[in-house]
Amino acid sequence: MVINIKDIPKPARVCSDRDCPFHGSAKLRGRTFTGTVLSTKMHKTATVQWTDRKYIPKYERYEKRKTKIHAHSPECLDIHENDEVMVCETRPLSKTKHFIIVKKVTGK
Repeated sequence: MVINIKDIPKPARVCSDRDCPFHGSAKLRGRTFTGTVLSTKMHKTATVQWTDRKYIPKYERYEKRKTKIHAHSPECLDIHENDEVMVCETRPLSKTKHFIIVKKVTGK
Protein backbone atom coordinates (compact mmCIF):
# COMPACT_ATOMS: atom_id res chain seq x y z
CA MET A 1 0.00 0.00 0.00
CA VAL A 2 1.54 3.27 -1.11
CA ILE A 3 0.91 6.17 1.27
CA ASN A 4 0.84 9.72 0.01
CA ILE A 5 1.40 12.29 2.76
CA LYS A 6 -1.32 14.44 1.20
CA ASP A 7 -3.90 11.72 1.97
CA ILE A 8 -3.21 11.91 5.72
CA PRO A 9 -4.75 14.86 7.59
CA LYS A 10 -2.24 17.33 9.07
CA PRO A 11 -2.06 17.49 12.87
CA ALA A 12 -3.46 20.57 14.58
CA ARG A 13 -0.21 21.31 16.44
CA VAL A 14 2.80 22.71 14.59
CA CYS A 15 6.29 21.46 15.38
CA SER A 16 9.81 22.46 14.39
CA ASP A 17 11.05 18.88 13.97
CA ARG A 18 13.15 18.50 10.81
CA ASP A 19 12.23 14.78 10.56
CA CYS A 20 8.47 15.41 10.71
CA PRO A 21 6.75 14.39 7.44
CA PHE A 22 4.24 17.26 7.82
CA HIS A 23 6.40 20.20 8.99
CA GLY A 24 9.91 19.00 8.14
CA SER A 25 11.67 17.51 5.16
CA ALA A 26 11.22 13.76 5.72
CA LYS A 27 9.95 11.79 2.72
CA LEU A 28 7.89 8.63 3.08
CA ARG A 29 8.38 5.51 0.96
CA GLY A 30 8.15 1.75 1.20
CA ARG A 31 6.14 -0.26 3.70
CA THR A 32 3.30 0.86 5.97
CA PHE A 33 2.15 -0.89 9.16
CA THR A 34 -0.34 -0.36 11.98
CA GLY A 35 0.78 -1.26 15.49
CA THR A 36 0.62 -0.48 19.19
CA VAL A 37 3.04 1.84 21.00
CA LEU A 38 4.84 -0.05 23.77
CA SER A 39 7.16 2.69 25.03
CA THR A 40 7.86 6.39 24.52
CA LYS A 41 10.76 6.71 26.98
CA MET A 42 13.41 7.50 24.35
CA HIS A 43 13.74 11.07 23.08
CA LYS A 44 11.55 11.57 19.95
CA THR A 45 11.31 7.78 19.55
CA ALA A 46 8.55 5.25 20.16
CA THR A 47 8.71 1.47 20.23
CA VAL A 48 5.91 0.04 18.07
CA GLN A 49 4.85 -3.61 17.93
CA TRP A 50 2.38 -5.55 15.80
CA THR A 51 1.49 -9.24 15.48
CA ASP A 52 0.78 -11.39 12.47
CA ARG A 53 0.10 -15.05 11.78
CA LYS A 54 2.32 -17.31 9.69
CA TYR A 55 1.13 -20.63 8.31
CA ILE A 56 3.33 -23.68 9.07
CA PRO A 57 2.62 -26.30 6.36
CA LYS A 58 4.22 -29.21 8.23
CA TYR A 59 1.86 -28.89 11.18
CA GLU A 60 -1.04 -27.38 9.21
CA ARG A 61 -1.37 -24.66 11.81
CA TYR A 62 -0.66 -20.98 12.28
CA GLU A 63 1.85 -19.42 14.62
CA LYS A 64 1.81 -15.91 16.05
CA ARG A 65 4.77 -13.68 15.32
CA LYS A 66 5.59 -10.27 16.75
CA THR A 67 7.53 -7.48 15.09
CA LYS A 68 9.00 -4.69 17.21
CA ILE A 69 10.57 -1.57 15.71
CA HIS A 70 11.74 1.88 16.79
CA ALA A 71 9.93 4.71 15.02
CA HIS A 72 10.43 8.47 15.02
CA SER A 73 7.67 10.21 16.97
CA PRO A 74 7.04 13.79 15.78
CA GLU A 75 6.18 16.26 18.55
CA CYS A 76 3.01 17.42 16.78
CA LEU A 77 1.25 14.02 17.04
CA ASP A 78 1.39 13.72 20.89
CA ILE A 79 1.94 9.93 21.02
CA HIS A 80 1.53 7.99 24.29
CA GLU A 81 1.87 4.35 25.32
CA ASN A 82 -0.92 1.95 24.21
CA ASP A 83 -1.90 4.20 21.27
CA GLU A 84 -2.68 2.49 17.97
CA VAL A 85 -0.54 4.22 15.31
CA MET A 86 0.32 3.99 11.62
CA VAL A 87 4.04 3.94 10.74
CA CYS A 88 5.63 4.45 7.32
CA GLU A 89 9.12 3.59 6.15
CA THR A 90 11.61 6.33 5.36
CA ARG A 91 15.34 6.78 4.90
CA PRO A 92 17.48 5.71 7.88
CA LEU A 93 17.17 8.35 10.60
CA SER A 94 19.62 6.62 12.95
CA LYS A 95 21.19 3.20 13.45
CA THR A 96 17.86 1.60 14.43
CA LYS A 97 15.16 4.05 13.21
CA HIS A 98 13.82 3.58 9.68
CA PHE A 99 10.14 4.39 10.31
CA ILE A 100 8.10 7.50 11.18
CA ILE A 101 4.76 7.62 12.95
CA VAL A 102 2.36 9.44 10.60
CA LYS A 103 -1.07 8.97 12.19
CA LYS A 104 -2.69 8.11 15.50
CA VAL A 105 -5.44 5.60 14.72
CA THR A 106 -6.84 5.29 18.27
CA GLY A 107 -5.66 6.45 21.65
CA LYS A 108 -5.97 9.01 24.42
